[in-house]
Amino acid sequence: MDKPYPLRTLRLTLTTVLLAGLAWAQTNPTTTSAVAVMTELFGDEVIARGKSFEIKRSQLDAAMLSFKALVAARGQTLPPAADLQVQRELLQQLIRVQMLVGRAKPEDKAEGRRVGEKRYEQVLERAGSLENLTRQLKSVGITPEQLKERLIEEATAEAVIRREVQVNVTDDDVRKFYEENPAQFEEPERLRASHLLLRTVDATTREPLPEEVRQAKRKQIEELLQRARSGEDFAALVRQYSEDPGSKDRGGEYVFARGQMVPEFEVAAWSLQPGQISDVVTTQFGYHIIKLLERLPARRVPFDEVKEQIRDYLTTQAIQKALPDYVRKIRAQENVEVLVEDLKPVEQADLPPSSTNNPAAPATR
Repeated sequence: MDKPYPLRTLRLTLTTVLLAGLAWAQTNPTTTSAVAVMTELFGDEVIARGKSFEIKRSQLDAAMLSFKALVAARGQTLPPAADLQVQRELLQQLIRVQMLVGRAKPEDKAEGRRVGEKRYEQVLERAGSLENLTRQLKSVGITPEQLKERLIEEATAEAVIRREVQVNVTDDDVRKFYEENPAQFEEPERLRASHLLLRTVDATTREPLPEEVRQAKRKQIEELLQRARSGEDFAALVRQYSEDPGSKDRGGEYVFARGQMVPEFEVAAWSLQPGQISDVVTTQFGYHIIKLLERLPARRVPFDEVKEQIRDYLTTQAIQKALPDYVRKIRAQENVEVLVEDLKPVEQADLPPSSTNNPAAPATR
């Protein structure tokens, strides 16, 4: 069973769809904005509204394009018969977000901005640069600023849910879950290691860099290896030279179990002793130098380390159970109308199973 952090299960599917779709956008950087083309051809009609909001066709088109990008990133295609069903569900998600944002109090908005901006910074860090992110987002029809506002909006909606859907998780509930699910809190042996990466492929397109560039990087990585083995501060070398934006600011550190890294990296890392530095390791990403910092033995994570994660997870599960009735209530208050006949909700319609996130137990770390 996958074990994502419990707080993630509250994130609305629109964000998941959009951000996952960026993986597809990275390999299709020349794609033009289909949303802009469709809007120019057919106009931007209002397709749904409530007392406090309107949703336009372009918003649904953007969500749909992102969903198709997610499907493509998984090497799949969306069956034509499912197209309308997915549009209906995405529209319902857009409606839910707008209803919730309309109920936000100042403290919800402040929390939404804090969380949304943090998520945006994480996305920007993964992209490597604002230029890369702008190029990737163009393929799914939005700008970085629009992405940030969407993340803030959905984090605000989450804050409203937390405040208005009251649930009570007791200390006994938390302890009971820990005792009844021991396998969820077993950690295998892991390594804590740092690495320095010089890329031999373009970070956006994943295409190989020119031969002369790769040769220069091979020479540079050999020089850096000699400097590391001569006693220079490895973390400082990583912060100065590494081309892995996800780890360089923390000195290249990762913690991982067997099977979590590409094979060449894994073989090299697990052959090291603490304090030892590897030879140059070549992977699909480029040239690596690995320094093993620590071997972490297998263990059962103590209750005190995970009790707040368990509480968050159980709270999330209780909220999800109460959410349908809550949404029906506020939908009636908003007097929601779907103005396009084909997009009106069908009883029990839902996204295909492959597009949804299965709830899972909390992670141990």
